[in-house]
Amino acid sequence: MTAAEFARKIRSRERAVGYWVVLDAPVATERLARLGYDYIALDGQHGLIGNAGLLSNLMAIDAGGRSTGLVRVESGEPAAIGRALDFGAGGVIVPLVDTAGDAAAAVSAARYPAGGRRSYGPMRSMLRIGPTPAEADDSVLVLAMIETPEGLANIEAICATPGLDGVYVGPSDLCLAVGGRFPNDPEVAGVFEEALERIRTSAERAGIAAGIHNPGGEQAARRLAEGFTFATVASDLVHLEQAAAAHLKAAGLDPE
Repeated sequence: MTAAEFARKIRSRERAVGYWVVLDAPVATERLARLGYDYIALDGQHGLIGNAGLLSNLMAIDAGGRSTGLVRVESGEPAAIGRALDFGAGGVIVPLVDTAGDAAAAVSAARYPAGGRRSYGPMRSMLRIGPTPAEADDSVLVLAMIETPEGLANIEAICATPGLDGVYVGPSDLCLAVGGRFPNDPEVAGVFEEALERIRTSAERAGIAAGIHNPGGEQAARRLAEGFTFATVASDLVHLEQAAAAHLKAAGLDPE
């Protein structure tokens, strides 16, 4: 699936499932990108991937041939967004979006003039996305993370931001944002689910996509059934540990 095809899918609010990568392991990423996920998201904020790793893992995703590469950038700064897109990302997930102004700034950083302020220098992306600015703008997604008290309070205005393609829930931080003592705190489960419903319905009313991070496929299926339009299964590091522990137990030893 090309970046342009994936962008049209997300903008049409068609269901999509992706996978989350935090390790700088291009060979593993390439194998994941052959499985059929709609997208592979590289974590440039909390993941263990530097600039060179983002480039090599985006190339691995393209070599896999079936997924579009996204990048969660480290911040909404124009340099971080522009760098990920120049490397060949089909879109950016922007963390800590608190206001419609934050969302508008992210959109502007991802779009070329006159619709934005992205600097022209697509060293690699021009091979696959574009190559003209208008074509690139049409093929690149901007997704705003909703994970703070301010972001939740301003969700309707954020979703109404011109040019924003979707919102993306970071459930761990959102749980803390609604009063949780730790991610998945059962004491705030009710208010957390209410927050998710507000985010989903706000996106639907604005006609944009709504996505969410999930620990596994079953949870992703649940969220899609509830009305989220795309869901990520996370992550390579956690799943590697889980699989290794299961094999150790099957071999007759209980992992510590």
